[in-house]
Amino acid sequence: MKHYLGVDIGTYETKGVITDGTGRIVASAARPHQMQVPHPGWAEHDPHTDWWGDFVFVTRKMLAESGISPRSIAAVGTSAIGPCVLPVDGDGNPLMNGILYGVDTRSTAQIAELNALIGEDVILARCRNALTTQAAGPKILWIKQERPEIFARTRRILNSTSFVVHRLTGTYTIDHYSAGSYNHLYLPDKLDWSDELAPGTVDPALMPDLMWTTDIAGHVTTAAAEATGLAAGTPVIAGTIDAAAEAVSVGVTSPGQMMVMYGSTIFIIQITAEPVQESRLWYAPWLFRGQHAAMAGISTTGTLTHWFRRIAAQDLSPADAIVELNKEAEASPPGANGVVVLPYFSGALTPLFDPSARGMIFGLDLTHTRGDLFRAILEGVAQATRHVFETYEAAGQPALQVFAVGGGTKSKVWSQATSDTCSTTQHLREKTWGASFGDAFLAALAVGDAKPGDMAEWNPVVSTITPNAALRDVYDERYHAFRGLYDAVKPWMA
Repeated sequence: MKHYLGVDIGTYETKGVITDGTGRIVASAARPHQMQVPHPGWAEHDPHTDWWGDFVFVTRKMLAESGISPRSIAAVGTSAIGPCVLPVDGDGNPLMNGILYGVDTRSTAQIAELNALIGEDVILARCRNALTTQAAGPKILWIKQERPEIFARTRRILNSTSFVVHRLTGTYTIDHYSAGSYNHLYLPDKLDWSDELAPGTVDPALMPDLMWTTDIAGHVTTAAAEATGLAAGTPVIAGTIDAAAEAVSVGVTSPGQMMVMYGSTIFIIQITAEPVQESRLWYAPWLFRGQHAAMAGISTTGTLTHWFRRIAAQDLSPADAIVELNKEAEASPPGANGVVVLPYFSGALTPLFDPSARGMIFGLDLTHTRGDLFRAILEGVAQATRHVFETYEAAGQPALQVFAVGGGTKSKVWSQATSDTCSTTQHLREKTWGASFGDAFLAALAVGDAKPGDMAEWNPVVSTITPNAALRDVYDERYHAFRGLYDAVKPWMA
């Protein structure tokens, strides 16, 4: 029997699955790691331990505990957080920690420099994206300017998925979807790297070879086989960013379908029939030729619940704390007894793109409880999600069907508050393992053992979350307070 291995590297955890040809999960494993914050506004991972080390650990654990023959693995799929930036030397060795996605805001000066040099309108027209802290190009320029000794030794710029694929196969590759975040260096209309927008800033020759997600990037080398327990010669796909694999895991394959990923961040992907050019949304070619994606992100969501648990539930174990906090939040009424939270604890992404934005807990009095505060955090994230939904609608891309996935869907308060606040129905599929499950499916696609529509059988819809119309007025009032609060305090955030 054939099997398919998928591994996804997240902000705080790496998860892996092995499936059979029907989507049945026959093995799974996970390993936590930490996001390093060595300086305010910075966010990093150690590529040796957090990326490759985790991949090796979960792969070996799954093979050992399942008893599956490594030779039954027909293909390997990987995904990881992104866009990340990792300079490596000529042998593929990391020269520094990996710089993470939009939660890392160190490149604001380089964004301003590139906008002045090229012109914001030109960047939007040619890259179909505005430069934000989510863009990888300015972060590469930051390394060149702030760490010139590292940049001088750099022979390739990789992202997190590219690094794992390189360690597995020896090749340097990246998929077009991931490359779409590397503006100003990637031109989607040409599906190629280019320095024509800003000659001399970053040499395109440093970038990985471009592929489609399900292209075979290479095969497991002898050295990688010894490290991971996989069979030498096993096909490895190019892979992608975690959010895209997560979208695949819930069957987002057609225009109008949207995924809302409740994780350390919220990431939203909507498939579109034509390219979307809207400065407040990100664009990338979708995983498959001829399709497109419009994307959005909220930078501190699950991360914010982790923070609150750490400071307000120290009397409980992490596992017990999240259960108790959700229980207390359920006891707090919709509207959280008037508490409003701005969830911008690491700046604001879509649609504000304000790296100076900061979090706020507003409206406290002596009667408020821990449950009120936790509910207000979840509702604040839901209100930020509504702001994103309105941005899609303004761009002429309202969601026709919304699929929710990720750890946050296990919180009834959070997911219901999102449906109520956004007035939208969310569909939940049976398996919630997420991106690694999508990676396994993409691996099956790559070797011709599955078709995109097969996800309906691999992972059927089992429930829906519908908005409670009776709460519309409550959440409308809270949303207007949420929007007004940011506008009122923005001058003091810089």
